[in-house]
Amino acid sequence: QLAAHAALAYSCSHTALAFSVRNQPLSLHPLTTKECPATPSPTQLSMGIKTEVVKAASKLGGRNTAVIAATAAVGTAAVKFVLDKPSRKYESGSVAKEYDAWTQDGILEYYWGEHIHLGYYNEEEMKAGYKNKDFIQAKFDFVDEMMTLGGINPNDDSGAAVLDVGCGVGGTSRYLAKKLGNNAQVTGITLSPNQVNRATELAVEQGVPNAKFTVMDALKMDFPDNSFDIVWACESGEHMPDKKAYINEMMRVLKPGGKYVMATWCQRDDREVPFNKKEERDLNFLYEEWTHPYFISIEAYKELIDDTGLMNAVDTADWNEQTIASWRHSVWVGIYDPRGFIFKPTKYLKCVRDGYCLERMHRAFDCGLMQYGMFAATKKEIKSSED
Repeated sequence: QLAAHAALAYSCSHTALAFSVRNQPLSLHPLTTKECPATPSPTQLSMGIKTEVVKAASKLGGRNTAVIAATAAVGTAAVKFVLDKPSRKYESGSVAKEYDAWTQDGILEYYWGEHIHLGYYNEEEMKAGYKNKDFIQAKFDFVDEMMTLGGINPNDDSGAAVLDVGCGVGGTSRYLAKKLGNNAQVTGITLSPNQVNRATELAVEQGVPNAKFTVMDALKMDFPDNSFDIVWACESGEHMPDKKAYINEMMRVLKPGGKYVMATWCQRDDREVPFNKKEERDLNFLYEEWTHPYFISIEAYKELIDDTGLMNAVDTADWNEQTIASWRHSVWVGIYDPRGFIFKPTKYLKCVRDGYCLERMHRAFDCGLMQYGMFAATKKEIKSSED
């Protein structure tokens, strides 16, 4: 009987995330810092499943309730212990390896579509309930908003040479190629050969000949100086082991007068208020679960851009409020439609780990430990000797 109860508790434990998301409001605190939920011992993430199991067990009464409740507590604690141990630490080659795997298994593309980045939710959409918005459309809306931030539009940039740094499977590259017209040339770079192959396949299928893709290290690009009218970087800085080289290379290949726009996950600036031990543990989990070497702050990125001496004034913003819904929304699309993973049993543990990390990401952004950095600037024009 105990074995049966244990099996029941374990089979239910993978839904802990769903119960957690259901029982917590989506609060937004983009400009303030509050204490992050404690991660050691029983968290709300584990409490959700235990509560549901206990409710069900209480109907049986007597000894069964205590046994099932105790088994559920032990089972969820054991699962949480496993999930709290990061499994994909950054090392040489790990980014290409993980994105090759994500591209090959197709689960990420099934749920996130062609755009492997967060979506954009305006104030009205948040008031109406983020789950009422199409999850994929939110990503297209994000690209449109990022174009606006960078001053990128078909009227001014119809013949632009565009570089997409960290292009994924090329969703944004193809979208920009379509929006800016046939005279624009978009080049997407990534470390993942599988992503390049998939991006190229989709470009052919969609009839987008002006979007090309290649495997290239963003820290050591092959392009000559001043090659591109627009440099676009969306959620690639997180994986860069040398943020200074990342910024310097993008500024180098941007033409004088060219437009630069970047979106990246950032940790809060800890120079005035250092991270406490719990915050350091939380950040370490976020680094090592999704093969990130480290994050830096919005302020630190701006300083790196300014230090190049190549750019005009840099506009920065924190889009946490506009993007935070994406974390839990991505969990819900998997709950509503399990077809993307249900027939791939070898990926179950990975999917559970990813779902758990999505919730941990939400909490880190919600309490101000993480911020969603946005940057836009133009490169200084070269002065002639007569000036």
